[in-house]
Amino acid sequence: MNAEQGQDQVFMAAALEEARAAARRGEVPIGAVVVKDGEVIGRGHNLRETSNDPTTHAEMIAIREAAARIGHWRLLDTTLYVTLEPCVMCMGAIILARIPRLVFGPRDPRAGAVGSIYDLSRDDRFNHRVAVTEGVLAEECAELLSGFFRQLRQEKKMARNNDIGS
Repeated sequence: MNAEQGQDQVFMAAALEEARAAARRGEVPIGAVVVKDGEVIGRGHNLRETSNDPTTHAEMIAIREAAARIGHWRLLDTTLYVTLEPCVMCMGAIILARIPRLVFGPRDPRAGAVGSIYDLSRDDRFNHRVAVTEGVLAEECAELLSGFFRQLRQEKKMARNNDIGS
């Protein structure tokens, strides 16, 4: 493992901590961190259910925090780590924020915009390209998501069974 791969794993672990924070709140466990010069400058986890705001994806929150911290909307010389392939909205924000590098865990076959459904990172019609590294801690990220949804299904099944037994 080279130094970049090791660093990617360290910061993806930080994104996983954000994802676990989302799960504790009953949110879909997706987390993100923005890193500049080896330091986390923005953190976020999904808050759509809590905030009733469809734009409060982990990436959006981390990007907003990073921009506020450095005092500029251009997040040059940063890397965004996220536990799931970004959607179209988040990939648009990544491009508009001029984030040069994206690292994510597993692909999202239902909403992914970095190769699964679309690939906005390589679309030459945009004035900014994003270098992508995928698959970092993908199994751990995927298991957190699948475990969360498995538990939700079990809870719904138990609730239905309780309603039938009443």
